[in-house]
Amino acid sequence: MNRLFRFPNPVNEKAARVVAGAVFVVSIVTLVTSAYWLLVPLAYGFVARALSGPTLSPLGRLASSVIAPRLGPARPVPGPPKRFAQAIGAVMSTTAAVLALAFGVHAAADVLLGALILASSAESILAFCIGCRIFNLGMRVGLVPATVCAECADITSRAAAT
Repeated sequence: MNRLFRFPNPVNEKAARVVAGAVFVVSIVTLVTSAYWLLVPLAYGFVARALSGPTLSPLGRLASSVIAPRLGPARPVPGPPKRFAQAIGAVMSTTAAVLALAFGVHAAADVLLGALILASSAESILAFCIGCRIFNLGMRVGLVPATVCAECADITSRAAAT
């Protein structure tokens, strides 16, 4: 069970950007068409990736096993900030789904979709992870334990092992 919920560290940034690109497209389609049911698979994907990386996420598996390897050599980045970013996406997409589908509060769901569009486009197009920046801020102010900081800082040995 522990192996099932193991998040990879390091993470291939190329796979993360592919996932973000798909999130970007699904979020835009949802916003433009008001097909709020798309928030359900979007939220599932974020929850699955936050819990286990690509293991329980069909999109994560496709991105890491099929698409990213075709984009050239892996570009390893620390896993904990990416996991945190996925958790933020899980909260935002799940909240948007509940607001839109359970309560019919589409305007609030649209605001959350807008935030997902902003974050996923920054990640997929510019390789700028907003969730990772928030995680780094948490490290600087002491909200993230020093052991995690050390783990993030030393990805070279893990990258060589993968």
